[in-house]
Amino acid sequence: MLKREFIVNFKNFLIWTGLLIGMFLVVFMVYPSIMSSEQSGDINEMMKMFPPELLKAFNMDIAGIDTAFGWLKTEGFVFVLLITGVYSSILGSNILLKEESDKTIEYLNSLPVTRKKIVIEKIIVSVTYIILIIVITGVFNYLALKGAEDFDRKQFVLLSLTPIFSSLTLYAVSLFISTFAHKTKKVFGISLGLVFVSYFLNTIAQMSEKTEFLKFFSAFTLADVRNVITDVTINPVMVGIAFILFTAFSFLAIIHYEIKELV
Repeated sequence: MLKREFIVNFKNFLIWTGLLIGMFLVVFMVYPSIMSSEQSGDINEMMKMFPPELLKAFNMDIAGIDTAFGWLKTEGFVFVLLITGVYSSILGSNILLKEESDKTIEYLNSLPVTRKKIVIEKIIVSVTYIILIIVITGVFNYLALKGAEDFDRKQFVLLSLTPIFSSLTLYAVSLFISTFAHKTKKVFGISLGLVFVSYFLNTIAQMSEKTEFLKFFSAFTLADVRNVITDVTINPVMVGIAFILFTAFSFLAIIHYEIKELV
């Protein structure tokens, strides 16, 4: 059963991993050639013209984009968080529902396994692939940066780990939501909306003290990228909250799936 899940979900894992690595490959190939010392100075001056709120939303108030690592800390990690978040959310919404949509749930029910075991094994596979896509992307970026420029290795490693906390939370929430439906199409839009609304709330929360409370409604707050950039440390509180949310929603998904009427 576990082996089957790894095989079934392997293709999508490769596609999303290839998407991330391909994007960063292009960046690392062209960035040094377009970012000369003269151009970097012009860009830094141009950045001062943008509203402080906009710069803060992309971490450009605490990191420059005159180097590849600087770009990675700003716009680059926005892409990492969003793409891994979308992958995780879609995986959570599909991994159970596709059995009903593809009519393979009858096969699973014929096996000597409980629904609880089915969900747990799917969670194990999902968590493995989510962590792998983040780690593989991090290793690729590390090797690319190592051959291009000097950078803070500890800061880079911690930054590379931060998407795990938001991605696993989005996955668990989407998994739980999926147990209330029978068709993947109905949950697909919800899972995507969950990611982009969550990112939007996190962005707005950083723009003003009046809107700062919105960060409590965003999974991307758990990534805590700004804290890693400024203090080179991961807030253990965010790690704890991410673990609690992931565990809670996974547990709720297991409980509800056991009583769900399957089609």
